[in-house]
Amino acid sequence: MLQRLGWILLVFLMLGSVVGTLVFLYVKAMEPPEVFDTGSAKVVDIVKKTVATGAIVPRNEVEIKSRVSGILDHLAVEPGDTVQRGDLIARIKVVPDPTSLQRAATAVRTARLNLREAERLFDEDSRLYEMKAIPGTEFLRRRNEVDQRREEYRAAQAELTLVREGALRNAEAIATDIRSTVEGMVLAVDVKLGTSITEINTFSEGTTIAEVADMNDMVFEGMVDESEVGRIRQGMPLEILVGALDNRRLKGELEYISPKGLLEEGTVQFEIRASIRPEDGLFVRAGSSANANIVLDRRDQVLAINEGWVKFEDRKPFVEVETGSQVFERRDVELGLSDGLMVEVISGVSPEDRIKGRPRPR
Repeated sequence: MLQRLGWILLVFLMLGSVVGTLVFLYVKAMEPPEVFDTGSAKVVDIVKKTVATGAIVPRNEVEIKSRVSGILDHLAVEPGDTVQRGDLIARIKVVPDPTSLQRAATAVRTARLNLREAERLFDEDSRLYEMKAIPGTEFLRRRNEVDQRREEYRAAQAELTLVREGALRNAEAIATDIRSTVEGMVLAVDVKLGTSITEINTFSEGTTIAEVADMNDMVFEGMVDESEVGRIRQGMPLEILVGALDNRRLKGELEYISPKGLLEEGTVQFEIRASIRPEDGLFVRAGSSANANIVLDRRDQVLAINEGWVKFEDRKPFVEVETGSQVFERRDVELGLSDGLMVEVISGVSPEDRIKGRPRPR
């Protein structure tokens, strides 16, 4: 009885599998066949380029500093002003150091006493020389000593004036007047009235009072990934897009590639610099962010197809060309330059061929 029941269950399972298979095949037969879009090759310009991110900056930006320490007493410029070489930027009020002032004052008093003593001895020797009591060489020695003491006294007075006022009264260049060393535009004034100013010297960079640059000589400075740096070279043309100018495109030329890379966010970047060809009436502000398109290679008016249509087998490219309604055959092709979207076709297809693309959505 049990054996008979087992045979009955086996028969039902086999019938169920057969019915399921027939239902599956029927459903598949009812589905519409997959239809592929087609397209043809066309003549286009293919440009392969890499993008460098950076900013537009002046080629030469000069920091104006003071040669004396003190308090900023007067500012003659503000950002945006145009200055010539030698124009007044600011004026410093010197606050003398008490120790240096005391030392200089003591030196003046000492020099004055030495001068008076030398003049007294010279007067005595002058009378003795007139009486022919001393030789002429002794008289000349006393006179030279007076001249020497007088110069020492003048030097001590000048040192005292310099310590007290920061400048010599009869000097051609007044140290407390800070003047521009270049011609250009004032980009920034880094201090305010009353700020303590530190002089520039061997041990200190000094306080930057203003930054001046020639805005007619601008360059693009940016970074290029290490995967692209081997493909670029000096003299390559650039197309620079400036965000602050509604992505206006400027022409440039690559003039510098750093020999050393910098590690940034896990990738090695190389610094580049490119000159910018100025345009009449166009003012580019310093520090404006920009992207530079560097043309690595290009092909003008060549036959090309969508790169998504290309398939590979054993590293050999091929496409599928339509021979009838949704009937395709394999066609080997020889490819050239690609810009990531379109790829040059050297041989294998013609503009009349319809090439298999993506399937249409159902």
